[in-house]
Amino acid sequence: MSTFVCSSTLKRSLDIFKLQMEHVSLAHLQLAQSMREEVKKLEEFREKQKEARKRIEQHMESLHKQKASQFKKTMDSKKTYEQKCRDKEEADQNVYRNTNNSKNIDKLNAKALQAKGNSEEADRVYQQNVSTLGNIRDEWLKEHVHACEVLEKQAIDRINFVRNSIWTHLNLLSQQCVTSDELYEEVRKSFELCNIQEDIEHFVNLRRTGDKPPASLVYENFYSGQRASRGTSPPPQMPPPSTGEKCLQSQETPVTLQSIRRAGSSVCCCATQLK
Repeated sequence: MSTFVCSSTLKRSLDIFKLQMEHVSLAHLQLAQSMREEVKKLEEFREKQKEARKRIEQHMESLHKQKASQFKKTMDSKKTYEQKCRDKEEADQNVYRNTNNSKNIDKLNAKALQAKGNSEEADRVYQQNVSTLGNIRDEWLKEHVHACEVLEKQAIDRINFVRNSIWTHLNLLSQQCVTSDELYEEVRKSFELCNIQEDIEHFVNLRRTGDKPPASLVYENFYSGQRASRGTSPPPQMPPPSTGEKCLQSQETPVTLQSIRRAGSSVCCCATQLK
C-alpha cells in the first residue's frame, strides 16, 4: 500500500497540501511577530504618555498646595487686619470720650497711636498676602490652561495612535487571509489534478496476481489413487457431492451385488455410510 501511495496522484496532492500548510504556519508566525511588534509600540506609547501626564499632575498638585497655603495665610492676615482695625477704632473712641481727663489722655493717646501702627502693619501684611495670592493664582491658572492643552494633545495623540494601530492590525489580518487563501488555492488546484481512475488502475497494475482466478478444488478418491498405482486406469474425477446429494443418490440408486463386485471395496464403504 505504501508503494501505491508514494506514486499516486493523491500522494502528490497530499504532498502539496502538506507544503502549503507549512507555508500557512510560517505566515501565521510572521503575523504573530508583526502583532508583537505593534503591541510593543503600543506599550511604549502608553508609558510615554503616562510619564508626561505624571509630571503635569505633580506640577499642578504642587501649585494647588501652594495656592491653598497662601489662601489660608491671606485669610488669617485678613482676620488680623480686621481685628487691628477694630482695636484702633476702640482706642480712638477712648481718646475721644476722655478728652477732658488730663490724667489718662496721654496714655490713651499712646494706645491709640500704637493701635494705629498695628492696624497699618496688619493692612500692609494683608495687602502683601493678597498680592502674593494673586500672583500664585495667575501662575496656577496659566499652568492649569497649559496642562489642559497638554492633556488634550495627549488625548488626540492617543486616539490617533489607537486608530492607526487597529488599522495596521486589521491590515495584517487581511494580508494573512489573502496569503492563506492563495496557499489554499494551490491545494485546491492540486486536488483538481488528482485522477481517481488513474490511481485505481495504478493500484490494480501494481498489485495484480494474474488474469484468471485460481482453479477450484476437485474431489480425489483415495482408493482410485491406489488402483492407479496398480496399473488400473482411475475413473474420471468428479467433485465431491454435498450431503443432500449423497442422500438423494442413496435413495434413487439401490446397491446391487453386481455393483458391489464392480466397485469393490469402495462400494462397501459407501454402503456403510448409507447405513
